[in-house]
Order: sequence, then C-alpha cells, then structure tokens
Amino acid sequence: MTRIPENDRDIMEKAIYLPMVLIVLNRDLEVVDKSPFKLKKPYLDLIEETMKEIQRELSEVKQYMKKNNLQVNETKRDDAFTMFMFIYKGYEENHNYFNPRIRNKVQELMELYLLKKHLSR
Repeated sequence: MTRIPENDRDIMEKAIYLPMVLIVLNRDLEVVDKSPFKLKKPYLDLIEETMKEIQRELSEVKQYMKKNNLQVNETKRDDAFTMFMFIYKGYEENHNYFNPRIRNKVQELMELYLLKKHLSR
C-alpha cells in the first residue's frame, strides 16, 4: 500500500514521463530537420512549440517536487521493467513499471500535447 497521495504520485510520474517525451521529440526534430520534406518549417515549429510547453510543465513539476520534498530516482532497469524509488517526505517506496506501459504513456502524452497544439489554433 502506498503512502503517497494520488495527486503527488501523478506529479512524480510526470517527472518520469515528461523528460522521456522531450527526448523523443528532440530526436523527431532532428529527423524532420534532415528529412526531404518540401516544407518542413511547420513541422519543426509544431515540435519546438510542443517541447517548450512540456519544458514549462516539467519546470512546474520540479518546483512542486522540491517545495514538497518529493524525489524520483531510477534504481533498476531490465528488458521488461524499470524500477523507480519514490521519496515522499522522507518515506521511500519502490515502484516497478512495465516498459511497454512507459512507452504507451509517453506516446499518449505526445499525442495529447501535439493534438492540444493542433486543436488550439
């Protein structure tokens, strides 16, 4: 049983997922930049603006975690699982995540941020 309230756990999970989303988008940015698209600027702009929004949110997550004495550290990784240690106000909890679940969540967040950008125009 976890001692971490759901809201704080969600924020701690964002500290896991958002950097991964940024890594994927950064790689995609390089691919699009080197691609033979005739008009690549709209794609580059969309990715860059999405990355800026994610960086702003990640900054807020980090500030919240620092203010509330929360930490997330990756402790172990293998082909199937990644283990993180959540430190919540001095209490340590290990959380095991199935790697395909992480990938799916990162994909879901990418879609959310990119569609939000697209739909907000």
